[in-house]
Amino acid sequence: MIELDEVEGLVDPVVIAAFEGWNDAADAASSAVDHLMRVWNARVVGAIDPDEFYDFQVNRPLVGGDKSGHRRITWPGTTLAIASPPDLDRDIILMRGIEPNMKWRQFCAELLAACDDLGGQLVVTLGALLADTPHTRPIPVSGTATEPELVDRLKLEQSTYEGPTGIVGVLQDACARLDIPAVSYWAAVPHYVAQPPCPKATLALLGQLEDLLEASIPLGDLPEDARAWERGVDELAEEDEDVAEYVRSLEETRDTTELPEASGEAIAREFERYLKRRQAGE
Repeated sequence: MIELDEVEGLVDPVVIAAFEGWNDAADAASSAVDHLMRVWNARVVGAIDPDEFYDFQVNRPLVGGDKSGHRRITWPGTTLAIASPPDLDRDIILMRGIEPNMKWRQFCAELLAACDDLGGQLVVTLGALLADTPHTRPIPVSGTATEPELVDRLKLEQSTYEGPTGIVGVLQDACARLDIPAVSYWAAVPHYVAQPPCPKATLALLGQLEDLLEASIPLGDLPEDARAWERGVDELAEEDEDVAEYVRSLEETRDTTELPEASGEAIAREFERYLKRRQAGE
């Protein structure tokens, strides 16, 4: 079991989780949780025992100096942190880690038991995958949920994917088996720029969280980082005609298959987020 620090009663906490590895193309999902931990001043309250779940020859520990100049080893693992965002009337439990190498079912059971001890009401998992999508267009984000009410409210779809899955899929399945409401958002990262980071995909995931939480999230430098990332990919594409032609073909496919009303809804949602952030800053 995960030993948790003493925590005062949390208010209707939502769990937001991401894991490095197979589920995390260009580190987009884990970067989203890292961003939330920074802007919400999250406090780590517990960590899972890494000896039980990680192969240290695959995920090696890191050695480095701490603030005092002492040499320390940091072990790979998964932590739980709590945050109380000022613009929300509920608390947040942030789960951040690395996809485990073994005992996945026990891993999920221990994490969900700790979330239950903290009073978690809803589990939101974030993921990112590589896809045939152009970097010049908004990053597509697909979403699924375990309960029909969530599917309807958030305008999601039940997943029809069949094939290999990662710890994010296993965790969501564990939630469904325990009747814990769960939502999963996946950002589609352009496969031809898979090298991390991808701030544009991270920003897209945060946008979905804003819709879910019905509140603005401080974005800091992320919007400018996303614009700089896109400009950088533009420059790379211009240097290689084959890549430029491929990007144009992806743009044509995206523009012809995307329904006008879907584009209009996306623009309207982004404008609503902008207004909420502006009001929050006033």
